[in-house]
Amino acid sequence: MPQQELVWKSAVELADLIRRREVSCTEVVSAHLAQLDFCNERLNAVVTRTDDQALETAKRFDDRLARGEDLGPLGGLPVAHKDLALTRGVRTTFGSKTQADFVPEENSLLVQRMHDAGAIMLGKTNTPEFGAGSHTYNEVFGATRNPYEPELTCGGSSGGAAVALAAGMVSLADGSDMGGSLRNPAAWNNVVGLRPTPGRVPSWPSQYPLATLPVDGPMARTVEDVALFMAAIAGADPRCPLSRRLNDEDFTRPLARSFSGCSVALAADYAGRLPLVEDMAGFIERGAQALSDAGATLTADLPDLSGIDDVFKTLRASLYAGMLGPGLERHRADYKQTLVWNIEQGLKLSPRRVEEAQLELERIRQRFDHFFERYEFLILPVTQLHPFPVDMIYPESINGEPMHTYLDWMRSCYFITVPGHPAISVPAGFTDDGLPVGLQIVGRYGDDFGVLQAAWAVQQATDHGSQRPPGCVQ
Repeated sequence: MPQQELVWKSAVELADLIRRREVSCTEVVSAHLAQLDFCNERLNAVVTRTDDQALETAKRFDDRLARGEDLGPLGGLPVAHKDLALTRGVRTTFGSKTQADFVPEENSLLVQRMHDAGAIMLGKTNTPEFGAGSHTYNEVFGATRNPYEPELTCGGSSGGAAVALAAGMVSLADGSDMGGSLRNPAAWNNVVGLRPTPGRVPSWPSQYPLATLPVDGPMARTVEDVALFMAAIAGADPRCPLSRRLNDEDFTRPLARSFSGCSVALAADYAGRLPLVEDMAGFIERGAQALSDAGATLTADLPDLSGIDDVFKTLRASLYAGMLGPGLERHRADYKQTLVWNIEQGLKLSPRRVEEAQLELERIRQRFDHFFERYEFLILPVTQLHPFPVDMIYPESINGEPMHTYLDWMRSCYFITVPGHPAISVPAGFTDDGLPVGLQIVGRYGDDFGVLQAAWAVQQATDHGSQRPPGCVQ
C-alpha cells in the first residue's frame, strides 16, 4: 500500500489492517516517519523524534503478530505524546528552558496506558511553556505553525498534537486541557479533541489529584478514532480519586443512535455574552442543523455563566502558583512574561480567596446540572475568532472589545472547563480563506460517550474533517 495512502487512513482502519496483517507495523511506522520528514520541518509539530526506537518497536510487534499474538486495541498505531507528558528515557521539556534537558525515569499513566495498548511512539509534540496559553510557542523549540496557513497560529496548548494529526504525521495524539487546550487546537486544525469529564482519563503523577480544571485526553482525525483511543486510556486508577467517582463507560459501543426526542440547547453566538467574529455563529448554526435533521429539538439557551470567569482565573492562578511559585525567583528570567504574570496572580491569593472560589465552583456545578436536566447537549462555539498571526502573543481585541490578559480570548472554552462537563470540538467547516472552524458540543456530567455520539452525527452529516491541508499531501 502506498505510504501516502497509509498516513491518511483513520486509526480504526489502520489498526484493522495491522490486525489482519494486510500491512506491517514497520510499513506503517516508516510511512509516518516519511511524512514527518516531508512536513514537520515546516510546521514544527513534533519536537523530539524517536525514529530508531519506533522502528525497533515496530519490528518487535511484527514478530509478535507472526506468532499470532494480540497487540492490543492500539496495536501498531503511530502516536506522539505532548511534551508535558512524562516519557521514560525520552526528553520532556515542558516547553521551558528550565527543563530543556530533563529525561524522566517513568511514564505518565496516560503514556503507559497507550503503550500497553500497543501504540508506537514517534516523538513528543510541541506545547507552550508549561502548557500556559492557547498559542503554541516556546523558547526551546519555537512556534508550531498552522498547516492550513503556516503564517498563523495552530492554537494550543496541545498545538503540536493537533498539527501532527492534521498533517498525517501520526494516527493519534494525546493532549491536555485546562482552558481549552484540547478543543482550541482541534478547531483550528480540522481535527477532533475531547475534553473528558475530570477523572475519566486519570492523570498520574499529579501534584493536585483532586483538581478538576486540568484533564488529559485524546485527539484524532475522526470521532471513531477518539472512541478507540478512549477505550484504551479511560478507566479508574486507585491513585486518582476523581477517577473512582465515575462509572465505567464502554467506548466500543456503536456511535450511531437516534436523536428523536433529544433536547439540545444552542448558543450559536454565545447568547451575546462574548465577542465573536461575525461569521462564527453561522458555522455553529449549520453544524447544529445536523442534530436537528437527525430528530433533535434545538432551543436557543445557555446556562447562567455568572462567576465562572473569576472562578477559573482564581483557581488556575492558584494551581500555577503551587506548581511553579517556589522556583519563580530562580527562573523568572527564563519564564515567558505571561507565565510569570499568572504565577504572580496566584501568589497574591489568600487562602480565603481560594476557598471562596471553590464554594462558587460548587454553585456553578449545581446550576449546570440543573440546566442539563432539561437538555442532553449544549452546542456553542469553540473559539471566539479565527487563527491569528503566529508571531502575535495573543489577540488584543475581538470585534473592538479589549482582551486584557492572555486568557480572555479563550473564554468560549474555559467557561465550559469550570463546571466539569465533557466537551468536544468537531470540524464545522472552513472560512473563505480556507481556515478550519470547530463546533463545541457539551454533554451531561460523565456522559463522555454521549458527546461522542453527538459529534459523530455531526461528522457524518458534514464530513468537513476529510479536507486535508494542501501542503501536507505529497
